[in-house]
Amino acid sequence: MGNIIEVTCPKCNFSLWIDVDKREVVQHKKGKKQLSSFEDLLAKEKKKKESTEETFSSAKKLEEEKKKKAEDLFNKSFDE
Repeated sequence: MGNIIEVTCPKCNFSLWIDVDKREVVQHKKGKKQLSSFEDLLAKEKKKKESTEETFSSAKKLEEEKKKKAEDLFNKSFDE
């Protein structure tokens, strides 16, 4: 075996063992998921809810604009 180093991702805790001489990964291991605090989970859910509400309101606005444009085209066809 060559010179092996272990690299761990600080975000997901995934570990890689790399053979430096061969320049290849010889082993990998999924890290344990860190538990979030209750406050962190609540903040994440609140942010997700706000994002969903923004998406819904923009979709609703777009549909209203489409409906108005269709009504205008319909009324314009009778005026001619």
